[in-house]
Amino acid sequence: MFGKIILSCLLIISFSFGMSKDEIKSEMSNKIDKVLIILKDSKLNKDKKTEEIITIMNSLFDYTLMSRLSLGRTWSEINDKQKNDFVKLFTQKLKNSYVDKLNLYTDELVEILGTEQPKTNRIVLKTQLVGKEDKYNIDYKFYEKNSDNWLIYDVNLLGVSIIQTYRQQFAGFLKDKTFEDLMANLTTIQNNTK
Repeated sequence: MFGKIILSCLLIISFSFGMSKDEIKSEMSNKIDKVLIILKDSKLNKDKKTEEIITIMNSLFDYTLMSRLSLGRTWSEINDKQKNDFVKLFTQKLKNSYVDKLNLYTDELVEILGTEQPKTNRIVLKTQLVGKEDKYNIDYKFYEKNSDNWLIYDVNLLGVSIIQTYRQQFAGFLKDKTFEDLMANLTTIQNNTK
């Protein structure tokens, strides 16, 4: 069940280009539809599906902000090179976890329920992954990076924040280990997924 929910995160792999506030619902709906078509295409292998999905979704996520939020206060304690290196590894970690879930797709649908604006610079796009037996809520959290340019910085799956989950994991790891140990661990994980 949770694997199928994580699959929906494939809909948000990206770099930082963003969209306007008025485009969020329609653009996400359009991109989700394109991703579902790719996932249903039995002529494409997993690698090709991954490549095409990343191409479609390459403009929605702010991985730098996600990296900073997931690392917590340690972010302010490291230098610019360490920050850049961490962003690269963390981005790859997220992408690898999404790609690993590709083979779990079994013809689910994604419904766009609407948007909420809890703050002037925050918008939540509420969606549901609809399976044959259950529905799972997935909230995409956008922030306004600059004048009417909105990017995703977190996703809630069943009420659980992806970024908060990583932040807790990293904080636990760093209690008795160094930032260099964390980077080595992330590098090992990345090398083992190649």
